[in-house]
Amino acid sequence: MSGGTDPKHTAEMGPDSDPGRAAVASAYQRFEPRAYLCNNYAPPRGDLSSPDGVGPWKLRCMAQTFATGEVSGQTLIDIGSGPTIYQLLSACAHFEDITMTDFLEVNRQELGLWLRDEPGAFDWSVYSQYACLIEGKGESWQEKERQLRARVKRVLPIDVHQPQPLGASSLAPLPADALVSAFCLEAVSPDLASFQRALRHITTLLRPGGHLLLIGALEESWYLAGEARLSVVPVSEEEVREALVRGGYEVRDLRTYIMPAHLRTGVDDVKGIFFAWAQKMEVQV
Repeated sequence: MSGGTDPKHTAEMGPDSDPGRAAVASAYQRFEPRAYLCNNYAPPRGDLSSPDGVGPWKLRCMAQTFATGEVSGQTLIDIGSGPTIYQLLSACAHFEDITMTDFLEVNRQELGLWLRDEPGAFDWSVYSQYACLIEGKGESWQEKERQLRARVKRVLPIDVHQPQPLGASSLAPLPADALVSAFCLEAVSPDLASFQRALRHITTLLRPGGHLLLIGALEESWYLAGEARLSVVPVSEEEVREALVRGGYEVRDLRTYIMPAHLRTGVDDVKGIFFAWAQKMEVQV
């Protein structure tokens, strides 16, 4: 999705006995990280100069939630990171041990370029500058990026369609104090039931009382990433809310952004974006 939105897709699923998930996994083998980044994080969707754009909206959702002081701890896992890092710009001040994850090796490699500050890495400085601006702490964008790079301790494979998404012998400290996931679950699930199961699977990685910050596409059925045309399960705001409640969460905040016409650029059919802040119940029913 786009530019500010984006299905992050990226994510997650290994071929197994489910033909729908196997088809999704196969389609993702054609995923092109740079094409995806260009479609969603370069202008026009990557133009952060207008506060009404999708990029500023997503960054504000994250910054405002972390500004409450309620979402903090030692460990955070980003579920289905894709090739993007913007979703962690506000988080990194509040968690010392961050794990990034993706199903696709090409996305994990793209993340590695940025984390090692290598030539040729995607330039996220405009996003880092905007995050510093709205947080208002007087931090430079270079300091912000240095902190994020220092606090991402590992980049791991993940498959959200497995009951143990990180595998039986996870290298990430579990359970995590918080989870972030942007444009992943809806982009790798062949249907709503699969989306709901994937949410339950990642919830096992989160401690009771821990927080989930979820960003995703509303009513989207496909998006492009180079030669790949990926299917997305269309979800509504109420379907997201219901999945969270059924998954054992208290929904603390749920916001929607309607994609304006000038950001509907033909790289997907997304209608809007949702942001959810949910807290895992202390006692699961």
